[in-house]
Amino acid sequence: MLAPFPHLQSVIIMRRARTTPHKEWRNMEEKLLDTIQNDHVVQIAYNLNVDGEEVESDLLEYLHGHGNIIPGLEQPLTGAKVGDKLEVIAKAADAYGEFDPNSVITVSRESFPPDFEIRLGEAMRLRDAAGHIFQGVATAIAEDSVELDLNHPMAGKDLRFTVSVLAIRPATDEEKSAGHLHYGGCESCSSDCGDGCC
Repeated sequence: MLAPFPHLQSVIIMRRARTTPHKEWRNMEEKLLDTIQNDHVVQIAYNLNVDGEEVESDLLEYLHGHGNIIPGLEQPLTGAKVGDKLEVIAKAADAYGEFDPNSVITVSRESFPPDFEIRLGEAMRLRDAAGHIFQGVATAIAEDSVELDLNHPMAGKDLRFTVSVLAIRPATDEEKSAGHLHYGGCESCSSDCGDGCC
């Protein structure tokens, strides 16, 4: 059975990224670096434009070289320096892939709780019978069925980023071992951690 969860704010480019408390960076001031390489923790500010429209503007911190952000953005950042500003176009193949028509499925209305309101075009967090959590968008609603698009909202789209590199520091041994940043345990996660702490 699909169990809808309230839709949480989507994050376009990061998978397991976190924003480090400023204290963490102050404690590492003597170790700050100036060029992005693998196993470096990077802080950036970015604007994301899709089809000529700005859809997101935010700060991001991630562990470089571990696939924490889409490859179409991560690869061009290699070698960038603190203070650099870059224009990056991430093609769909290096972002969220091409649109897959096989990821548009039809499920029974009985898969949803009776009192759950399904809205066309609105992203929902769903859970299948095996407990896997995923996102789907209702694209058609009939009396006894719902058509769901399970593609990522940015599938098939080229993404245009304007990026400013704010700071770079060496990753800790724990961060390198984990392959991602994590601060404060799972209580800091904004969603179900699924395969472990974020």
